[in-house]
Amino acid sequence: MSLVQKSPEVFLAEGPIAAVGQAEINTLKAAVKASPKRRARINAHPDGDDSLHEMIIAIDASSYIRPHKHPGKSEAFHIIEGEVDIVVFNDDGEIERVVELGPPGGTRPFYYRMSNAFFHTLIIRSDLLIVHEITNGPFRPGASVFADFAPEDSDTAKAAAYQADLVRRVAALQDAAA
Repeated sequence: MSLVQKSPEVFLAEGPIAAVGQAEINTLKAAVKASPKRRARINAHPDGDDSLHEMIIAIDASSYIRPHKHPGKSEAFHIIEGEVDIVVFNDDGEIERVVELGPPGGTRPFYYRMSNAFFHTLIIRSDLLIVHEITNGPFRPGASVFADFAPEDSDTAKAAAYQADLVRRVAALQDAAA
C-alpha cells in the first residue's frame, strides 16, 4: 500500500485494500511534528463521498479540538496508542460525561461509539494519541456544528485558556467521582 500526501495533515491510503502498520504510524508521527494543528491522519476511505469513513489519526497533546457535534452521524474510536478523555457537553457547555479511553490491555476502555450528536472534544492524556476513527459519510464541509461556548481554534490564546480550564473542570469531576 502506498500513501499519497494530500495536505500537510492528510494522507490517502491508495488502492482497494488499506493496511496500516508501524511504517505508516511513523509517517503520521513525523507529520504531526510538522503540522501547524499538531495532528495528521490517514484516510482509508477513497474520497469524501464514501459512505463509510475510516481514519487513523495522530494527535499531539497540545492540539486544540474545538467542541463540536456531527448532526446525523455517529462516531467511533478505537485507541491504538495513548490515552484520551472524550468530554461530552450539553448544548450550554456543561460537562455531561467524560469517557476515559486507553490502549488495549490497560485499565481504561479502548473503544467508544457516540450514536447521537453531542458536543464533544478531546483532552489528550499522553504525549501523542493514535486512534482509529470511524464515522459515516459523506463528508460535507461546514456540516459539523461548533460550540458557541468554546473559542475558535484560530484564537490560540483563548483556545489555550479554554483548554486549561476544561482540564481543571474535568479533573474536579474525576476527583469527586473517585
